[in-house]
Amino acid sequence: MDKNISTQLRDIKPLVEIPDSSVYLYWGLIILVCVAVVLLGYLLYKRIDFSAKEDQEKRSLEALNSIEWSSAKKAAYKATYYGRLLATDERKKELFAQLLPLLERYKYKKETDKVDDATKRQFELYRKVCNGSV
Repeated sequence: MDKNISTQLRDIKPLVEIPDSSVYLYWGLIILVCVAVVLLGYLLYKRIDFSAKEDQEKRSLEALNSIEWSSAKKAAYKATYYGRLLATDERKKELFAQLLPLLERYKYKKETDKVDDATKRQFELYRKVCNGSV
């Protein structure tokens, strides 16, 4: 019985060291991904226009200043849209909240009357505050 085991054990060879470079590949891939993310972040940062908010505010202010009251319905919609965009601080928000119910009378109707003086005065006050002259 002892002979049988010894013949079976002769075919077993000693362990051989296999070169393993997977750790280097792993860290190389991690570094490559980090560099790609940083590069992509930099390119996106350069592409973003941070002055777009200021440009939008200027365009909204110009549109608010150029509202014609000949068509009350269109003017009410424009004043509501651009006024809401410009209501950024507390004073503007409060004035816009006062102006909004006055403008609601001219919206959502097929035929509208001319704009009354109270609405025009409130709008002019809001417009002057947005322009910074009051």
